[in-house]
Amino acid sequence: MGPSKKILIVSGEPSGDLHASNLVKDLKILKPDIEFFGLGGNLCLEAGVDIDFDISKLAVVALVDVLKNIVTIGRVFKDLLKKVDSKKPDLAILVDYPGFNLRIAKELKKRNIPVIYYISPQVWAWGEDRIDIIKKCAAKIIVFFKFEEELYKKRGVTAEFVGHPLLEAVKPDLQKNEILKKYGLAEDRPIIALLPGSRMTEVSMLLKMMVEAVKIMDKKLNGIQVIIAKYRDLPIELYEKAVKDSGTNIKIADGDAYNILSAADFAIVASGTATLETAIIGTPFIITYKTGLINYIAYKIVAKIRVIGLVNVIAGRVIVPELLQYDATPERIAKASLGIISDASKKYSMIADLKKVKDSLGPQGARLRAANACLPYLQ
Repeated sequence: MGPSKKILIVSGEPSGDLHASNLVKDLKILKPDIEFFGLGGNLCLEAGVDIDFDISKLAVVALVDVLKNIVTIGRVFKDLLKKVDSKKPDLAILVDYPGFNLRIAKELKKRNIPVIYYISPQVWAWGEDRIDIIKKCAAKIIVFFKFEEELYKKRGVTAEFVGHPLLEAVKPDLQKNEILKKYGLAEDRPIIALLPGSRMTEVSMLLKMMVEAVKIMDKKLNGIQVIIAKYRDLPIELYEKAVKDSGTNIKIADGDAYNILSAADFAIVASGTATLETAIIGTPFIITYKTGLINYIAYKIVAKIRVIGLVNVIAGRVIVPELLQYDATPERIAKASLGIISDASKKYSMIADLKKVKDSLGPQGARLRAANACLPYLQ
C-alpha cells in the first residue's frame, strides 16, 4: 500500500466552510487514508482538516473590508504557499472565495498541482474574466447550478453540475410542536424569523433594522412572535445589543436556523446562502441587504444583474422581494412583509415558486457526486 494522498483545502467563508467540511467527510468515506490540510473554519477543523489559520475570520465581502485586512490576508497567502511547498499536496480543492483562491490557483498551476474549483464564483453577476483564470488554472470546476455548467462549458472549461448539497443539509430535525415548545412559542400567533447573516459586519448592519421593522409589523398584526436565528460562531452579545430596548419580545435561537425557518410563518433574510436555505424549506420571505456607501458604489459599477438573491437568479425573475441599500429601511421592510403575510394568494404563489426553485437544484446525492468527481484527480 502506497503513502496516503494529501489534499489541500482552502475555504474562506462560513458557507464555503460548510460545503468544504461535508466534501471532506464524503471523501474520507470513499478513501479513508486521505490527509487534508489548509485553510478553513470550525466545520473543516471538526471534519479533520489540519487547519493552520481560520480564514473564515477574514470572511469579507466588501472592498473596504478587504483593504482593512489586506496585510493579514497577504501574510496568510505566503504562509499557505510555504505549507504547500513543504507538504506537496496531490490535489487542491479551492472552495469559492475567489479573491483569495484564484491567486492561489495561479501559484498551484506553477507547481503542477491539479486544482478542482468547488462552487463557482458568481461570474454571472460580476467578474466574468475570472472564467479565463479558472480555465487556465483549474483541471475542473464543480458547480451547484445547471446554468453555471452551461456557462462554463461555452467558454471551454471542464465543468460538472452535481446538484446542490443543501438539499441534503437543509432538514429540520424537530416537528413543529417540538420547536414551539423548545422556544416557548404559541401556535395561534404569527411567527417571524430573522436571519441577519453569518458575518459580524452583516449582523451589525442589518439586525437592528430588522428589529425595527418587526416592531412596526407588531402594531399592525397585534401579537407577532419574533425569533432570531443566531449564527453559531458569532458572539451572543452582538444579538442582545440589537434587541435591547426594542420593547418587543424577541427570542434568540443559537445555530438552529432550519428548525426556526420550518416553524416560522414568514422570514426576513439577509442576502446570501440563507436565501436558498429558506427557499428549500419553503417559508415565504423577503431579502434585504445593506453595506457601506463605497462598497455599494463599487458593486453597482461591476454588477451585471439587477437582482442579488440566489432564488431570484435561479428563477430568472423576482419571486422574492429584494429591499437593498436605500430601500432597506424598517418601514419598507415592514410594508413588503405585511403585503405578503396578509395576502394569502401572494403567500401561496411564493411558496409554489420556491418549490420550483428547489426542484431545479437537481436530485439528492450532490455531496457524494462531488466527492466522486474529485477522486480521478488523485490517481
